Amino acid sequence: MIRTLLLSLIAVLCAVAAQAQVSFGEPSKFNDGWLFKLADDSTAVNPDYDDSKWRKLDLPHDWSIEGQLSPSLASCTGFLPGGIAWYRKHFTPAGDAARQYIYFEGVYNRSEVYVNGHLLGKRPNGYVSFMYDMTPYLVPGDNVIAVRVDHSRYADSRWYTGSGIYRDVWLVEAPETHIAQWGVGYETTRLTDDRADIKVTVDIENPEKAKKLQVKATLTDADGKVVSQSAAGVNNGKSTLTLRLKNPERWDIDNPYLYKLNTELWANGKRIDGSTTTAGLRSLEFNPDKGFALNGRWMKVKGVCLHHDAGVLGATVPEEVWERRLANLKSIGVNAIRCAHNPQAPALYDVCDRIGLLVMDEASDEWEFPKRKWIEGWNKGTPGFDGTYDFFEEWIDRDVTDMVRRDRNHPSIFMWSIGNEVDYPNDPYSHPVLDGSTISQPMFGGYNPEAPNAERIGKIAKRLAACVRSVDTSRPVTGALAGVVMSNETEYPEAVDVVGYNYTEDRYDTDHATYPSRIIYGSENRSDIDAWYAARDRDFIFGQFIWTGTDYLGESGIWPARGFYT
Repeated sequence: MIRTLLLSLIAVLCAVAAQAQVSFGEPSKFNDGWLFKLADDSTAVNPDYDDSKWRKLDLPHDWSIEGQLSPSLASCTGFLPGGIAWYRKHFTPAGDAARQYIYFEGVYNRSEVYVNGHLLGKRPNGYVSFMYDMTPYLVPGDNVIAVRVDHSRYADSRWYTGSGIYRDVWLVEAPETHIAQWGVGYETTRLTDDRADIKVTVDIENPEKAKKLQVKATLTDADGKVVSQSAAGVNNGKSTLTLRLKNPERWDIDNPYLYKLNTELWANGKRIDGSTTTAGLRSLEFNPDKGFALNGRWMKVKGVCLHHDAGVLGATVPEEVWERRLANLKSIGVNAIRCAHNPQAPALYDVCDRIGLLVMDEASDEWEFPKRKWIEGWNKGTPGFDGTYDFFEEWIDRDVTDMVRRDRNHPSIFMWSIGNEVDYPNDPYSHPVLDGSTISQPMFGGYNPEAPNAERIGKIAKRLAACVRSVDTSRPVTGALAGVVMSNETEYPEAVDVVGYNYTEDRYDTDHATYPSRIIYGSENRSDIDAWYAARDRDFIFGQFIWTGTDYLGESGIWPARGFYT
């Protein structure tokens, strides 16, 4: 009986977590009973395809970690393979919901999703979450989902990515008119000891198909007591409400207090949809001379960078692993996490919300041109140039926007990063300043006139910063600069609100004097004591992120190494 109750509680908590992610409908995990084949077969898209001999498995699943290690593969992947594979799942639609959606937390990468032979869509980015409406293609009885995953360009990253449907999948049932995907957002517009004002925004899908729409928002405290309520109408598919409460509890790293925000959509006096998400109330302040303040308290960010894998578990990381890892890091003094260098699984942010860790959410490691990917060992031999650059122009605006829309309700997130080391000198961009005698940072040689001009990164940075601000202006936009001297010759530092310096502690004083309005921090740093002193002893440097908080696969040395430090 106890075990049954525990399982029921876990199921309820999982459903609430998924509901918070998608912001609408009735979600249920869709992980069980999948079929898998590590081969490419274009006929697998057909619903009547014979998959009786395919491998049976439950998701999440990473086929790379199951593969054979080999010195013939790439060191950047930890000498593990990629490939092309298909997943299939037979299911019978349940319930009488008007719309049925399938939601993927992450598929690495270049996925194509079909239902009963109909293409729902393609999503090349392996880290973003995405959703498709299956409703028009469902039939009574047996239905078939088929997912093609193309990781044939397996050495497409500087670290281990994994391959496959490596995060949870959800089935979401909803009425015809419902809250939009990631359609609920909140922002604390006023926060004092006596009072808090919270602006809640709600986007509605298919509002024209229902009458007399109204949105109701309710905030409850940690004990389940209602502390504020509000209601408003819907205009052009949008609704804005204000919640006010007295004597608010702040979310802080020492006291990560969480409220629950319940948002309901009503039509003709009847509740038709709703969602519940956790909410944390805190204030952020960034100053070029004083650094960073959380809830008015000036502090140092003692952060670490984290990749998304878990060693022998590969890219399929259970929430318990994140619980243990993050609790251990916090116990030794860590107060912030940098997602290196991509949006991570929703579970990571949930844990950071609960235990009190700040998070720097990051969009990508590569923009419009490929970086070097080491094949024989880190900085050894001849690099490869596979990557994600080929879908940059088509997808990056949506990828960045979706990251912010999905994650914006996490109080732990305090900065949005639009990119990591996209300005590494000559990898790929270059600038005449690299021929100067004052350059003290790593680079691949001096100025290369054949390489893309570094001035391009400033224009891209402004474009991506605008994507972030179109969704959220309550947190600063940042970027992790690897070529600060070169980037100073571009519009990049001015395009963001806060400028991260990777391994460039010797530029802190010079650039603070030269650019007195610039807010600077260490976005990636060595783990030696001098790097810490460079932040500790300067009020205007608000902290650092050590590389790394936990060892990771890939970016490895020569065979038989598996990771960066081996």
